[in-house]
Amino acid sequence: MNEGYATVHHLAPHRRLRRLELAVTRRLDGLLHGQHLGLLPGAGSEPGGSREYRAGEDEVRRMDWAVTARTGVPHVREVDADRELTTWLLVDSTPSMDFGTAELEKRELAVAASAAVGFLTAGLGNRLGAHLLGADGIRRFPGRTGREHLLGLLHTLLAAPRGPAGFRPPGLAQALAGLRRAAPRRGLVVVVSDWLDGLPDHPDAPPGATSARERPEWEAELRRLAVRHQVLAVEVTDPRELELPDVGLITLVDPESGRRREVATGSRRLRERYASAAREQRDLVRLALRRAGAAHLALRTDRDWVTDIVRHVYAQRRLAAAAARPPGPSGGAA
Repeated sequence: MNEGYATVHHLAPHRRLRRLELAVTRRLDGLLHGQHLGLLPGAGSEPGGSREYRAGEDEVRRMDWAVTARTGVPHVREVDADRELTTWLLVDSTPSMDFGTAELEKRELAVAASAAVGFLTAGLGNRLGAHLLGADGIRRFPGRTGREHLLGLLHTLLAAPRGPAGFRPPGLAQALAGLRRAAPRRGLVVVVSDWLDGLPDHPDAPPGATSARERPEWEAELRRLAVRHQVLAVEVTDPRELELPDVGLITLVDPESGRRREVATGSRRLRERYASAAREQRDLVRLALRRAGAAHLALRTDRDWVTDIVRHVYAQRRLAAAAARPPGPSGGAA
């Protein structure tokens, strides 16, 4: 599982980062070299040939004047994957992320996902910036290039202080708004969170409900962010958040408020109600992300997160390749 990364919690941070880097680069080796289409489909900046100009669709500033002069027909430059890309990470390190019953805690999985994003988007001229939402508020790191900068960000994520019980950090909506103001130029935004902040107390609305009262507090800010940027929402969950095992009487603690409650997990009806409420909650998150226009990558602490990321990248490549095909005679894909 993940090249042994889940078994090195006792190591010093620099050694844990080295293990994590090896896990990511070995498993993602085929995605880290050559021309790749990135984490999301979309226009890039690498020259990739020319094609005839389409009036009303193409920008004049992309005209390929050399080919136009040679052929006598207006042509525009085509581009492949972004080569000078600015990526912004917003990583949730609030108390609800300090939980895990599998091989990783949610916080550690968030660091792993951030590492994968950093290595996948690394390249000549590419910059990576980050906002860390944690126990000490929102920490901001400007976009910079280089491996040392990436490792420094990951070290900060690993060492982020854990908030005391009952501590109320800034909300996810506030963090998204701050990132939107800090990133005026178009780029890639990756938000890593469990997306539990700002959900309705009773997410019992039917699927597809659109009432503002039933929407998460962060949805509007995420939608505003997606107007300018490509947005990838990484959802981090733990299996015990989705269903309860039958282990007798247990005490549950809300990491955000510090409230405690004893729960008799031997009750089958209670376990079924818990699982049903969890499904409704995750459905609400999924629908909100879709309405906001964000791509969605779901990671779990009990699954192979590298494989899930690889599957996502290849799925996005297929989408980008399909979108790049010229339309057929009937208007559909060729």
